[in-house]
Amino acid sequence: MAFIKSRKHPITQGKPQSATGMLTAATLFTGLALALPTMAADMPATALGAAPQVANAKNLPGVKVEATSNDYRVDNLSSPKFTQPLLDTTQTISVITKELIQQQGATTLTEALRNSPGVGTFFVGENGATTTGDGIYMRGFDTSGSIFVDGVRDLGSISRDVFNIEQVEVSKGPAGTDNGRTAPTGAVNLVSKQPQLGNGVSGSVAYGNGQHRRATADWNQTLGDNSAFRLNVMGQDSGVPGRDKVENNRWGIAPSLAFGLKTATRVYLDFLHVKQNNLPDGGVPTIGLPGYSSPDPSRPFLTTAARVDPENFYGTDSDHDNVQADMFTAIVERDFSPNVTLHNTTRWGRTRQNYLLTSFMGSAANLLTPDPTDPSRWRIARSNPTFKQQVNRILTNQTNITATIESASVTHSLSAGVELSQEKADTVGMGALNGSAWPAANLYDPNANVGGLIRGPTGAVSRGRTDTAAAYLFDTLKFNEQWQVNAGVRLDHYTTDFSSLVVCGARNGPACGALPAGSVLPGVNTSKSGNLPNYKLGVLYKPAANGSIYANFAVSQEPPGGNTLTFSASANSADNPNFDPQKARTIEFGTKWDLLGEKLLLTGALYRTTVSNELVQDPVDLQYYQVGKKRVQGIELSAVGKLTDNWAISAGYTTIDAKVINGSAVANDGSSDLAYTPKSALTAWTTYHLPFNLTIGGGARYAGEMKRGTDGAIGTPAFTEAYWVFDAMASYPVSKHLDLQLNLYNLFDKSYVAAINKSGYRYTPGAPRSAMLTANFRF
Repeated sequence: MAFIKSRKHPITQGKPQSATGMLTAATLFTGLALALPTMAADMPATALGAAPQVANAKNLPGVKVEATSNDYRVDNLSSPKFTQPLLDTTQTISVITKELIQQQGATTLTEALRNSPGVGTFFVGENGATTTGDGIYMRGFDTSGSIFVDGVRDLGSISRDVFNIEQVEVSKGPAGTDNGRTAPTGAVNLVSKQPQLGNGVSGSVAYGNGQHRRATADWNQTLGDNSAFRLNVMGQDSGVPGRDKVENNRWGIAPSLAFGLKTATRVYLDFLHVKQNNLPDGGVPTIGLPGYSSPDPSRPFLTTAARVDPENFYGTDSDHDNVQADMFTAIVERDFSPNVTLHNTTRWGRTRQNYLLTSFMGSAANLLTPDPTDPSRWRIARSNPTFKQQVNRILTNQTNITATIESASVTHSLSAGVELSQEKADTVGMGALNGSAWPAANLYDPNANVGGLIRGPTGAVSRGRTDTAAAYLFDTLKFNEQWQVNAGVRLDHYTTDFSSLVVCGARNGPACGALPAGSVLPGVNTSKSGNLPNYKLGVLYKPAANGSIYANFAVSQEPPGGNTLTFSASANSADNPNFDPQKARTIEFGTKWDLLGEKLLLTGALYRTTVSNELVQDPVDLQYYQVGKKRVQGIELSAVGKLTDNWAISAGYTTIDAKVINGSAVANDGSSDLAYTPKSALTAWTTYHLPFNLTIGGGARYAGEMKRGTDGAIGTPAFTEAYWVFDAMASYPVSKHLDLQLNLYNLFDKSYVAAINKSGYRYTPGAPRSAMLTANFRF
């Protein structure tokens, strides 16, 4: 039986394939593609780009491999909007491959993103609104609303598993020209696995600390000369090392079919179903951490109070994070000639989330110390339960044509298309009823098995819907072997409709006036539409065939409600529909070099992003105006590939100088620094294949000091300390069908703060030293 292999460096033939020159309705493109089968019938198969959506990055030719590949290098992105290889792309983009993910034992997007420096979940959330899922910060800004799957926006504040992911692409800097509305500092795209010609079964069974149990399987089966079936499945029943009670339980299934492989017309039908039943983590009090002092001047003994056990769980057994995610995708690709290809993607997706977390605030009122001399009797109120009952839906169609057009003086690599999408978010307000609450927890010995909270719908509801029609055009102009210009422009027209009912007297709700507390009142009911023009322009010089030097300028915008499809009536909220879109502009200077015979890619870049239309309160009239500016700048360096045939490396380092240029301070220490942003960060992973087939490896992660946000909290740490974490791995092939892999995490058992909330009353402890043993099989 043939085995499955990954090919990272496909052989290119002639001029670069890709690009476009038309903007037409999506359904017309699809109908045209399916109506012209005879055009390709007369073409030799070798003249056709018979690769699927992922083909530029991965190929499965059905040949045997020995054990796990150590090649972390990818030359091309999955999206047809990027017509050039990474070497000649004028932007900082990192690609995290499935081999790297597997070697590190990563299971979620958040864990995979540790391989991109300065990207992570550094923010726990507001006091009573804990961040859920992939709450990602990148270069100082929340990027959790700029996550895509196969180029389509993925809605919902959920944790994404990577069992069906081929690679993760991290684009840094404004990505508005590529994706429409996005965060100011980048976007993340997950590339799904697709069927290929070739038969093979692979998978893994893992067990580790925290009662971590997980199994995956990947079956690819050829159905005919030009069709294939692929099935990926996953099951996990797991706790979290170093955390009591917290659970990550989920299962998923992802069947997919491919037709017309190695022909002019290819069709992919994908379905993904994931169900999660988690017990979420609300963190632990920051009492005893460096920088902590008493929130109550009358109780100075709290300043020197002992640190709580980072394993403590302050929630209850009733806490839950139940998620069901479904996604259907149809992809059609059509080669009209060796230089012209059509891509059409249709996606329907739905995510349901039902969430309850017993959050808490360690304020003076909530810290109960009946006997100052007996800390065993101290308690903390569990008075801020966080609820979420939400359904997100998306329906989209994307059509793209790529084309290469040559003339005597210049070669154009074009990519053009239209995107039509409808996104919905329906939320039911849940809360504690009849004044009920959980009993306070013992500060140093909390008990999760408690009752007393009566919860249910409060009567508050909200419905948001955004319809978007977009058109874009990218062109790479090659004037000679040394000079090229990369340009792109995109226009999005959006309409957001939002309606809500709110509860008066509730947190962030309106005043009740003469009405009884808890009365349901009309909330924000409005519609907003507008245009979002975005563009980017890059100039690239190649001093040698294996190197490039470039300058790039790009912009992006995010309108009110763009991240959550939710409008706010608050005068200090960027989601207030009366405000204009947030705008970002980035300039980047960089260089990329392909060394050691195209085995190792080195990159370096200087960047500066300026974000404008930020809200600032006038000190005189106390009104909010969009006159604020924030700026983030720094350097980013990376090395990805092989130093020798047996020695692989993936490493990155960045500095992040993020500040408020005009406006109020957002950091608790009153400085102009942005919160939840390390000053510098490093990530590195390397493996070496020894002569007797043992593969050993290890990695290091460094995150610099971070400051927390400001909200008037007293006594809490204003910053988190910098930290280093070291990991190790060893893998050995027991047979051609089985290898064993041992991962050791946090080798030196470093105690650190992985994330902190806005008030600084809660933090997420970093995972302590732990181990995981995995059996990887293949047939």
